[in-house]
Amino acid sequence: MEYSDIIIKRIRSLCKSRRISVNKLATMSGVSQSTLDNIMNRKTKSPGIVTLHMVAIAFNMTLAEFLDFDELNDYSFESDTDD
Repeated sequence: MEYSDIIIKRIRSLCKSRRISVNKLATMSGVSQSTLDNIMNRKTKSPGIVTLHMVAIAFNMTLAEFLDFDELNDYSFESDTDD
């Protein structure tokens, strides 16, 4: 699984558990709909820290809480070829 897929899975999971759409997340976070669409459609492979922070705040989480989950904690960046 790629890094971008892990972030997408996290966003989808949080949206589902909180019963909000990605469109609503855009409104709540202040991140543009097109930016979130690019992330969710794998056009943006590595979302910026500011974007992720804004998304985390919309979920009423710190960035650390947003990024603290098993799939990401177990991810090996050494396998990335995007360098």
